[in-house]
Amino acid sequence: MVRRRSDGYVMISIIAERYNIHPQTLRLYEREGLIKPARTQGNTRLYGEDEIRKLEMILTLTRDLGVNLAGVEVVLKLARMMHEADMEFGRLLDYIRQTMLDKRHGIERENALVKAMPKGLTKR
Repeated sequence: MVRRRSDGYVMISIIAERYNIHPQTLRLYEREGLIKPARTQGNTRLYGEDEIRKLEMILTLTRDLGVNLAGVEVVLKLARMMHEADMEFGRLLDYIRQTMLDKRHGIERENALVKAMPKGLTKR
């Protein structure tokens, strides 16, 4: 279990210890643009949930699968693109559902109007 600050962030020293990784390696990952930790006013690196998940993915790719940092960059980019596509798909699905509900309510209103018309005005 990673010890977190009250704001939910974890300091670089704790991350380094927890994941058995040298702080310089974490700084390298940051320079390479693979992770982007937040900073305190004193410039201490702080890792939130998203950055920790990303670091875990980096470590799995490099340690377990032997992927180099260029490959890690590609995988992270693809993961981000998939996440964005998933979010866009969700928004599109919400829009379609709302459009279908609006159409259904419109049809129900029209049916109610037709039923309310005097019998002689409607053809059956």
